[in-house]
Amino acid sequence: MNFPSIIHFLNQCSQTRNLKAIKKFHAHLLRTGLLFFSPNLLTKVIFTYTACLHTNNTRTFNKLLKFLNPRNPLPFNSIISHFSQNGYQSLALHTFSFMHFNGVYIDSYALCSALTASCCDKNLIFGKNIHAHVKKSGWLSSVFVGCAFIDLYAKVLFIGDAAMMFDEMPVKNTVCVNALLSGYAEAKMWSEGLELVRQMPALYLDCDNFTFSAALRSCAGLSAVGLGSQIHASVIRKVWDFGADVFLQSLLIEMYGKCGLVEKAKHIFSMAGFRQEGDRKRDVVLWTSLLGVYGKNGNYKEVIMLFRDMLIEGIRPDGVAFLAVISACGHTGQVDLAFEYFASMARDFGLNQSPEHYSCLIDVLCRAGELEKAWKLVSEMPCEGNSSYTVSMWGTLLSACSECGNVELGKLAGQSALELEPGNTGIYVLLSNMYACNGMWDEIGQLRESMKGRKLKKDTGCSWIDVAR
Repeated sequence: MNFPSIIHFLNQCSQTRNLKAIKKFHAHLLRTGLLFFSPNLLTKVIFTYTACLHTNNTRTFNKLLKFLNPRNPLPFNSIISHFSQNGYQSLALHTFSFMHFNGVYIDSYALCSALTASCCDKNLIFGKNIHAHVKKSGWLSSVFVGCAFIDLYAKVLFIGDAAMMFDEMPVKNTVCVNALLSGYAEAKMWSEGLELVRQMPALYLDCDNFTFSAALRSCAGLSAVGLGSQIHASVIRKVWDFGADVFLQSLLIEMYGKCGLVEKAKHIFSMAGFRQEGDRKRDVVLWTSLLGVYGKNGNYKEVIMLFRDMLIEGIRPDGVAFLAVISACGHTGQVDLAFEYFASMARDFGLNQSPEHYSCLIDVLCRAGELEKAWKLVSEMPCEGNSSYTVSMWGTLLSACSECGNVELGKLAGQSALELEPGNTGIYVLLSNMYACNGMWDEIGQLRESMKGRKLKKDTGCSWIDVAR
């Protein structure tokens, strides 16, 4: 039996989950001695066992690892990488622990693979243990290991540790910057992200597409249109095939839209999709970005027109696009059209109608004054009863009842919301406003006592504005 046929047999065992066959074949390899002369074959046997066991069976796994030569780290590295890439994060970390305990040489490849597994498994404790080992072993100067640490800390939102790791690295590259920028973006630390981008020339580092994307996200978060325009100019100069990067184009559209420059966003959309080969392709991401810009800036008629153009051009809409157009129908008073688009999601495009879409439809009915229909739709909605979206829908209905003067229905909506989320201060504020509009001071007093009993306080509002200096 030659090596290719053995690999084919092991692949068949993995696909069919035939544990009995792999055990028999493993015994045959042990009797014939073939297993001890081919580390690659033993590695493949370990992978096959993992696929057949359906679980992280560390007892069997340890027995197999002991057959490997502890003086050769390459099979161990291959095992850690394979497990990390195929969703067996705990086995990848177990293999790394086995290497450390048995004195197997640990190089940067094993460290990066183990840190990737820790990142996917959100296992910060194991990552901290690796960090301690790295400090003692001297691998902290490796740019690859440093990037892996920054990525781990950023993804678990330990941004301070990620930034400290970045500062301590003697050699940095653009990948390290992008990993830290990703953490800043997830933590909404927009100012810190932009400051890091400003420092890149001093570090002799160039921006790539990901860096520009992160910078544009920060500009959108801060509504810093001036800096966003400068980044736009840099993108035009430095990104060779800008027309092929749909994600970068959509971020430019969203950034200008967030800053209120709708015409500028529309101009980006009209120029988007052109490639070096001369063809043009605007996918659903670009269309959805412009739909969102129109909706957030109150151009609701344009949302409906653009959605129709999107369908005419043969673009298949996604759930986000339907959210924009259904909301626009509500703001323009087209209730029947909103229900038609809502039904079209499942009927014509096979899309699931999520709680967000139901919430949008509730808002349409409330804006039209159809409070009884809205109450019925919330009550019969096929989603989780404790969903935050359900609370939001009750809040929307409560607000509409307050505006229309339907106190009884509003009171029921508020009670339904508080049954699901007793600590929601927003519902208390809406109820209080409704009672105040109708002179129901006793009820307001009862609400305040209830909030004091639950130790609830109203959140303080804030807003951003870009001031020219």
